[in-house]
Amino acid sequence: MTQLKLIALDDEDLTVVSATMQDAIFKVEGLEFDHKSGQFLLAANRFVWESKGEERTHDHERRRVNVAFKRVRGVKTRGINLKDNNIVLSLLAIQFRSKDEGPEGEIELVMSADAGILLDVECIEVQLTDTGAAWEAKSKPHHDI
Repeated sequence: MTQLKLIALDDEDLTVVSATMQDAIFKVEGLEFDHKSGQFLLAANRFVWESKGEERTHDHERRRVNVAFKRVRGVKTRGINLKDNNIVLSLLAIQFRSKDEGPEGEIELVMSADAGILLDVECIEVQLTDTGAAWEAKSKPHHDI
């Protein structure tokens, strides 16, 4: 299966990144914020939601991914113990809220258990890059609505 490389520069693009990252799992150690460069990095294992292709070998797969959020001015967390590197977090969605009329705003990483990460950004600039081969996932994520 071809590795994904996506770039989001507006809210519509970010919706595609959000859908791709839905049900990604990661640990606190997979988070990094470099205030000097204005970059927030997320290393995760994403569920492969893309439709089955000829190259796909398993019914359910996960793949290692890095997501770089650029032009980040600040980061706030909710419901996450940043000192516990063993906690597993599950990403549900990535949302953007604009401030006024300009490109600046907040990108929220919405997670299960009412946890979240809020990024204060100058504008939307996000890069998603698969970094390795896929492996079989034990099951497909399921949500009660």
